Amino acid sequence: MRAIPLTVTAVAAALLLTACNDGGNSAKGKDSSACKVGDVSVQIGSASVAPAAGDTGEVPVSITNQSAPCTLSGFAAVRLKAGGTTVSVPALEGAKAQKLKLAKGDSASFTISYVRGEAGGGSSIEAKTVEVALGGGATQSFPWSYGPVAVKGGADSPNASVSAYQQAGD
Repeated sequence: MRAIPLTVTAVAAALLLTACNDGGNSAKGKDSSACKVGDVSVQIGSASVAPAAGDTGEVPVSITNQSAPCTLSGFAAVRLKAGGTTVSVPALEGAKAQKLKLAKGDSASFTISYVRGEAGGGSSIEAKTVEVALGGGATQSFPWSYGPVAVKGGADSPNASVSAYQQAGD
């Protein structure tokens, strides 16, 4: 008589574990509710442009959720494109990534900081486009009209950084 309750208990436990399976997404580090370009509005705001070589500029990027609740985590993937060259902008050194949940209509932002380089100089990236990805691989491109970006160390290392996501609004 005791075999039936144990079997029922074992089957129930197996069903509960199966119900908790997310299809393996958490094992791969993917969040199915990640905010993605296309589901959110991404816009470049009024920049604090670096006027001369060696000056620092800041380009604010705002994100507004247009659909189902989603989560921003880590840092935005930002790339600068100059002709056939694409370079990744690293996260701000020492910045701590935040996980932000955005309901429909909620907003967040991050900032791209950069040091202006010399036009036509070998120590600059003559960026024409900035590409932003939040999650899921989709990107959105914007014109880069803030001048050349200085490099540090090598041509594929822009003197620029991406800040952590910050909640906007209340």
